[in-house]
Amino acid sequence: MPLSEHEQRMLEQMERALYAEDPKFATALEGSGLRTYTRRRVYQAVAGFLVGIALLMAGMVAQQIWISVVGFLVMLGCAVLAVTGWRKAPKPGEQQQAVAARGWWRLPVRRPG
Repeated sequence: MPLSEHEQRMLEQMERALYAEDPKFATALEGSGLRTYTRRRVYQAVAGFLVGIALLMAGMVAQQIWISVVGFLVMLGCAVLAVTGWRKAPKPGEQQQAVAARGWWRLPVRRPG
């Protein structure tokens, strides 16, 4: 669900205030977030895929079909996770927008009074 114009202006105002108050923290937020999460997810899926290959081979060596089937299913599931994680990864220019859109509600709001 996209933000309304008013919400977008408020978000931009909060971002500017964050950069003005603590530029080091704001810069640290840019480097983490969605991109790191998706990269980690893809790496985990690749590792799981390799485990699936090992199970598939172990099932063939032990002549246990069910182990091979489990290995194949692990490989298939991890391949799906890797592809969806790769597609969801933000482009380099979208990184700041993705972090801002994901975390705008976490910023403290100071109310007068």
